[in-house]
Amino acid sequence: MAIHLTIRGLVQGVGYRQWFRRRALELGVSGWVRNRRDDTVEALIFAGDEAYEQLLRDAMNGPLGAKVDAIEEKSITFSHPEREQVEGFEIRPTV
Repeated sequence: MAIHLTIRGLVQGVGYRQWFRRRALELGVSGWVRNRRDDTVEALIFAGDEAYEQLLRDAMNGPLGAKVDAIEEKSITFSHPEREQVEGFEIRPTV
């Protein structure tokens, strides 16, 4: 399953991306995370149902200092998912 997340709240300047990457790897989730110039954090994750649900629950809390107001979820369907999936979990540059 591929899911695009937009995480809103106090999520920049508190180590959220590093925390998110570490938690995703612990759960066996692959994908990427990055800051956006609109002060949100964006992620694309590839995960099974259980790992996804756990990561989403954890992401609502985030690291110490974060305050998540909302997470928008959108299922993504790729015509060739194997081309889009990444190995491991990356932190990408801000867009």
